[in-house]
Amino acid sequence: RRNKKRVPSFRKLLRTSQIKLDNKLKNKQYKQKSAAKKYRKEQKKLREAVRDAISRKPFPLEECKKKQVAGKYKEEEEDALPLDMMDEDDLKLMEDLAQKVSFLTRDLSSNEPVHVKKRKHESVIEKYEKVPRRMQTEPEKELIHLLPIKDKSGIIPQAVEKPVLNVAHDEEEGTEEMEEGEDFVEEPLPVLTPEEMAAQRRQKLQERKMHIAALASAILSEPDNNIKKLKELRAMLMEQDPNVAVIVRKLVMVSLMEIFKDIVPSYKIRPLTEAEKATKVKKETQKLREFEEGLVSQYKFYLENLEQTIKDWKQRKLKKSNVISLKAYKGLAEVAVKCLCELLVALPHFNFHNNIIVLIVPLMNDPSKMISELCFEAVKKLFKQDKLGYASLGVVKVISGLVRGRNYDVRPEVLKVFLHLRIKEVELQKDSEDIAPKKKFMTYKEKRKNLSRMQRKWKKAEEKLERELLEAEASESKEKKLKLHTETLNIVFVTYFRILKKAQKSPLLPAVLEGLAKFAHLINVEFFDDLLIVLHSLIASGDLSYRESLHCILSAFHILSGQGDVLNIDPMKFYTHLYKTLFSLHAGGTNEDIGIVLQCLDVMFAKRRKQVSQQRALAFLKRLSTLALHVLPNSSVGILATNRIFMQMFPKMDLLLDNESQGSGVYLPELDEPEHCNAQNTALWELHLLQRHYHPTVQKFAAHLIAGAPTEGSGALSLDFSQRSATELFEAYCMKGMTFNPPVASVTPRRKDTFSQMDSFVDEELNKQLQQHISETVVHKSLDFAKHLKETSL
Repeated sequence: RRNKKRVPSFRKLLRTSQIKLDNKLKNKQYKQKSAAKKYRKEQKKLREAVRDAISRKPFPLEECKKKQVAGKYKEEEEDALPLDMMDEDDLKLMEDLAQKVSFLTRDLSSNEPVHVKKRKHESVIEKYEKVPRRMQTEPEKELIHLLPIKDKSGIIPQAVEKPVLNVAHDEEEGTEEMEEGEDFVEEPLPVLTPEEMAAQRRQKLQERKMHIAALASAILSEPDNNIKKLKELRAMLMEQDPNVAVIVRKLVMVSLMEIFKDIVPSYKIRPLTEAEKATKVKKETQKLREFEEGLVSQYKFYLENLEQTIKDWKQRKLKKSNVISLKAYKGLAEVAVKCLCELLVALPHFNFHNNIIVLIVPLMNDPSKMISELCFEAVKKLFKQDKLGYASLGVVKVISGLVRGRNYDVRPEVLKVFLHLRIKEVELQKDSEDIAPKKKFMTYKEKRKNLSRMQRKWKKAEEKLERELLEAEASESKEKKLKLHTETLNIVFVTYFRILKKAQKSPLLPAVLEGLAKFAHLINVEFFDDLLIVLHSLIASGDLSYRESLHCILSAFHILSGQGDVLNIDPMKFYTHLYKTLFSLHAGGTNEDIGIVLQCLDVMFAKRRKQVSQQRALAFLKRLSTLALHVLPNSSVGILATNRIFMQMFPKMDLLLDNESQGSGVYLPELDEPEHCNAQNTALWELHLLQRHYHPTVQKFAAHLIAGAPTEGSGALSLDFSQRSATELFEAYCMKGMTFNPPVASVTPRRKDTFSQMDSFVDEELNKQLQQHISETVVHKSLDFAKHLKETSL
């Protein structure tokens, strides 16, 4: 029985010094080296013996010397058998043997025994052959000592055997396999035609589709009992067949997304505490807990798979299996992003929603247009449907961190998403009675008819208590909503102000100015002075484009028209800049920016008409009429609608309809100061040109303004035009879709031959000339006849 080494206990190892362990290790290494050296020596001796045996020649029998040994009997010559007395056949046989045998190493004529000097004359080969063969023993197992475990009984040492690879055995097996492989010739696989390969692929794909459909229907029919099938379906995301791997993975992604949208509850699932796990519950409760736990874990793994798919596409990281090519990664990533966007919008209340936000928001800045647009639309939908504001706050935080982390090097659309936030002044200033849910209480007549006196008394107290409860709930929900909206707006304004302070030349500036224009009425009054100074300095610097300057003007007047009414600020510089910028607009690429101009005019004149002088209104009316001549029809309609408001709002605007100048001075159209251009000494001659415009709506508005913009009578506009704002009319008559509003009636000419059309045209011309000639002849004859009558009467 072979002795086995006992595993040393942990206590013994603790008592063993490090020096002793090092010495043991050195001894072990020395033994291994000496064994290898001994093996090399034996191999060297074996090779030398083989070379010596090959090179040595046998001695012939006749030349062997007779050796005399003292103390032993002598061989007498007469006893020796002479060669000449041997038969010829025996002599020939002996000579042949002497020539052939090469292993004879001793003298055959010697008289001493064979075994006398056996050890001394022993050859190397015989010695090597006598060495016993080593048995194939198992290698010595090395132990890896782990950290001990302590329990009531004490310290328990932990150790693991280190795996030792049997290299020699593996090499022998590999050699045998190679030898077997050389003998065995594989049969070539049958070569399939492209049609057969396509049919085989369709069959596999159909099988996978049926399997996905079966699993999905089973989960949807009984989610509580079949929650484990989610794992089976999710395992198909690792499809290994290269022919159908891409399509199957896409189908599984979309199927799982739809399944989770259907079976996810309407509340967030929280992890159970240790106390809750230890308590005994009913079977139904335990079943519900298991379902919720399995649902959350599978949902988490599914989101991780989607995230890994996007990361692999971003890093261009090819998997070891090489089942899917790098070209197919983009398609898989697009489907993964679509699924994440759907889950972001559909499940804002469920677990891991913040993780989805962290994944989607950076993709808004992705170079791929399709993926970035998908993320934009998803975030917009989330903002529009988020009534309370939790999800919006999470998205705004991540966007602010992204903009700051990338040093303001993001696409402007990332900040334009803020414009879709559901934060409005009306929602914040509603009373608790308006927000409180409406509940129908019994009227006095119904109480008098159906209830007794005591019941009416109890009912009155009950209704009073219910009203108080409803008011408390409404005020609480309003406070939560107001708090969330305030925090969200603070983050938005911090992001805007950072860009205004540190990145004024960034392409994000137009988006910042547009956002300020929308949310300016919600800014604290304390920041108004500083913000107006910054906006004016931006305009005065001359680094802004005309569109950015328009956004600056719009932001400034939004600030002044809201809480800024209490401030004593004259925004004359902003009026002057807008007056100067109007002629930068035309029917080309800047035509779309007239919508911003119309918004500015509405805020600057309609909402501040008491602070606007008559000279300023006349100058803008004249310049806007000139601008209407060289823009597209929808812009002309919007501008003329604004002029109509000017003529109805400000007195003495009709003096521009008269061609007689009033007052002193000459109109200076090139002057950029609206207060000093003498606009009262000109006339709106542009309206007569616009009255002959090819667009019928422009003709109607021009004729209406020439008549003095009356509200009643024959020159008044219809309700469809008079009740719509200038911005609405600008958008209604827009020709982005290459459509003309109102539509042009199509005339279908009759099908005639070219020659018949020419003949009819010639006939018509001849008939006209003939009728003209006849009429002229009749007139001449009648005149001659009248002259003749006159002469005869005389």
